[in-house]
Amino acid sequence: MGGFPFSGSVRRHVSGLGVLPALSSAERTERPYFDDVSPRNVSAVVGESAVLRCRAKHIGNRTVSWMRKRDLHILTSHIFTYTGDARFSVLHPEPSDDWDLKIDYVQPRDAGVYECQINTEPKINMAVMLSVEAAAATIWGSQDVYVKKGSTISLTCSVNVHSSPPSSASVLWYHGNAVVDFDSPRGGISLETEKTEGGTTSKLLVTKAALTDSGNYTCVPNNAHPASVSVHVLNGEHPAAMQTSNRATYLTSQLSCALITYLLSSMAGR
Repeated sequence: MGGFPFSGSVRRHVSGLGVLPALSSAERTERPYFDDVSPRNVSAVVGESAVLRCRAKHIGNRTVSWMRKRDLHILTSHIFTYTGDARFSVLHPEPSDDWDLKIDYVQPRDAGVYECQINTEPKINMAVMLSVEAAAATIWGSQDVYVKKGSTISLTCSVNVHSSPPSSASVLWYHGNAVVDFDSPRGGISLETEKTEGGTTSKLLVTKAALTDSGNYTCVPNNAHPASVSVHVLNGEHPAAMQTSNRATYLTSQLSCALITYLLSSMAGR
């Protein structure tokens, strides 16, 4: 990569922590600069695409490049890719000032700092931090759900990846070890699956809850880690009463232990 002048001191460094120092209006008319309108911290989900934004103004005949900070590897220069990893590419729609780095099928190893650079003298660069998270499901609310017999069980599962198109097949629900059967003679079971900005949402509704509907419910996406909740269908007993009863039992137990300890100590002192 000797043909690209990436060496030199940094006059202006942009990162998630700030900008030092800013160029004056006069300098900006003469020299390239970064238009600081894009996030410096980007999150991506394993298996999906990530786009790191870089808008470079007034570059003239200079070159915009992307470098991976951890190994100082030049990934792209102008619209050309300088890595054997085909997941990396540059998004530069003519005649825009955007030189965005796209990473397809993001992997955990892709996390870290990337620098968008302009080969001025001295070189200027802008740092972007990429965070990578696992694809996983989350069921809204508490891990223990209490409903009265005859009411509706409503469970909503969010998956932080998109399924295209969203369908009931993209997310399965299990009751215990068995897949929830929407065509069972029991009836009253429905599922709503939709694509959201952050991924996919699946909502399970079980009407006229019976005691047999109690148990563990698991949301199982086809491309992410599952999530579970425990549903308790109550036959006239309120969960608050259960908690009060448990608390009373605990206090009674503690008092009994304290009394026994006191009596034993008194007997030993005689």
